[in-house]
Amino acid sequence: MGKILCATRGGEASYRTQDAAVALSKDEGSDLVFIYVVDISFINKTAYAVRPDVVTTEIEKMGEFLLIMAQERAQKQGVSAEVVLHHGDFRSELIDCARELEIDLILLGKPIGEDSVFELEKIKSFATELEAETGIEVRIVG
Repeated sequence: MGKILCATRGGEASYRTQDAAVALSKDEGSDLVFIYVVDISFINKTAYAVRPDVVTTEIEKMGEFLLIMAQERAQKQGVSAEVVLHHGDFRSELIDCARELEIDLILLGKPIGEDSVFELEKIKSFATELEAETGIEVRIVG
C-alpha cells in the first residue's frame, strides 16, 4: 500500500479510527502516520477576550498528548507509527502533509452518534473533495 495518513483529534471516535488505521497498516504492511492539526480559527468567533498565543500553546500540548496516545495504541498492536503536528487550517495542513510525506491513503473518522459535532454527509463530501484535489484515496473509517 505505501503510507497511510490518519487524522486524529482524540475521544472515542478517534480511538475507533486509530484502531482501524492500525489494523489496515498491519494487514497491508503500510507505514502509518497520525496527524493532529492545531487550528485556532475558532478564536475569531468568540466574544470572550482570549490570548491566541496561550490558546495555541494549550491546544498544541493537547495535540502532542493525543498523538503520543495514538502512537502508543499502535505500538501495543505491533505497529510503529510516526506522528506529526501541524498548525493552521485543517484542510490545507492535511493536504500539505499528505503531499509532503507522499501519502497513498488518507483516513478520516466516522462520526459516532447523534451528539457528534460532525455530520457523516459533510465528512463524505470533504473526503470526495480531498480525493479530487490531491488524487489520494480517502476513506472514512471507524
